Amino acid sequence: MNTFKTLVLLIIAASFLVIASNAQNTAQDYLNTHNTARSQVGVANVVWDATVATYAQNYANARKSDCNLVHSSGPYGENLAKGSSSTFSGISAVNLWINEKPYYNYTTNSCTGGKQCLHYTQVVWRDSVKIGCARVQCTNGWWFVTCNYDAPGNYIGEYPY
Repeated sequence: MNTFKTLVLLIIAASFLVIASNAQNTAQDYLNTHNTARSQVGVANVVWDATVATYAQNYANARKSDCNLVHSSGPYGENLAKGSSSTFSGISAVNLWINEKPYYNYTTNSCTGGKQCLHYTQVVWRDSVKIGCARVQCTNGWWFVTCNYDAPGNYIGEYPY
């Protein structure tokens, strides 16, 4: 009987690990994080798109061997991120991009102080209405996250919102 109880407890513990590893990496997590940032600047919500998500997953899988932040050059807008901790989630990646907001100057429609802000502007790009994202663990142990956007954004001379 003790062996059975131990086995049941191990199965339950493993189930919690699987659930925890998927926490903050669901389609709804990506949507909520994007849409919170978009609502702050008056832009309509994005929706999850299966085609865009499949593209993101395929590209993330292709980066597993090296985890390099190299853009796919595909038909969609794209944000990439990677992190070394197992706690580096989809939400973590989107928040990295959103945290570029202070470096975006709407008046001049440019990034300030030599800082990066184009990940942020892609997140809030008004014409990007569909997204798909993916997260994979690379062979080097790092985590790679990509979000793709349809329609793409960051056109020179155009404002994101």
